[in-house]
Amino acid sequence: MNQLEQLRTYYQQYAHKHTFDKTPKGLYEPVDYILSIGGKQLRPLMLLMTCKLFSDNLEKALPAAYAIEIFHNFTLAHDDIMDEAPLRRGKTTIHHKWNTNTGILSGDVMLIYAYEYLRKVDPQLLSEVYRIFNAVAIGVCEGQQYDVDFETMETVTIPQYIKMIELKTSVLVAGAMQIGALIGGANEQDAYHLGEFGRNIGIAFQLQDDILDTYGDPAKFGKKVGGDIAQNKKTFLVLKSLELADKTTAAKLNNLLSTQPEDEVQKIKEVTAIFNRLDIRTHANQKKEGYRDFAYEHLKKVQISESAKQPLYDFAQFLVQRDV
Repeated sequence: MNQLEQLRTYYQQYAHKHTFDKTPKGLYEPVDYILSIGGKQLRPLMLLMTCKLFSDNLEKALPAAYAIEIFHNFTLAHDDIMDEAPLRRGKTTIHHKWNTNTGILSGDVMLIYAYEYLRKVDPQLLSEVYRIFNAVAIGVCEGQQYDVDFETMETVTIPQYIKMIELKTSVLVAGAMQIGALIGGANEQDAYHLGEFGRNIGIAFQLQDDILDTYGDPAKFGKKVGGDIAQNKKTFLVLKSLELADKTTAAKLNNLLSTQPEDEVQKIKEVTAIFNRLDIRTHANQKKEGYRDFAYEHLKKVQISESAKQPLYDFAQFLVQRDV
């Protein structure tokens, strides 16, 4: 992971030079705040990694990498408002630290600045980069709406859930990798396969998030274990359980996930016990590894040496096996 850490340092040096130390403070302080409170910064790093496959000149990719991270944090700021979330990365969310209007407006300006940084891309590539980015932005909005819809739908299928996480999470990973490859000088076909690599790894990444939400170490994961259960989220673990369970168990699970009891800990314990009886963690791991393998199939089709691709194989494996 040495290359990854080098890219992280390189990216962070750029980001630190382009903070939002502007006026009015009420608009820009929340932007600096959300960009500075941690996060894995995976998307800009993946953009730089794919650029590096084709070019050693990473400077030309830095504005686009920053644009991707700004856009990602814009979506988080607005998602937190929609979810009424008090914490993000273990810190107070913008709308709780300031107020809802500030969360909306600071999010809006982040979206605009994302386009402003994308505008620094080579003019010959700009039209295609904007096309990819706009498709990503639309997909993220569609995915968020599906997520909202699922809260009131009695029945959600696993294919519907996979489509939602593909749109809400993995299209941005795919877009970042495709844009990075194009900036580096990749041809259209190689850029496509790298985008599809990112799309499938993004789905695997989210499935690992589902697993960690129930089975992760809270000291490492950075979130409350069982948070999805407490919020009655229809994750892969829940949907696979309903698919495999007998009628009595399915009815019990549906009942548990339709309530907001005072004893949240007991609810999480009971739902987790159902997961364990049905060996759901194994099923989730198998599904996750299937998408990782789909990603590898696309990476193999990229017309560069296997040794040059090795950092992406290593990074993908890290993403699907991480404990944070």
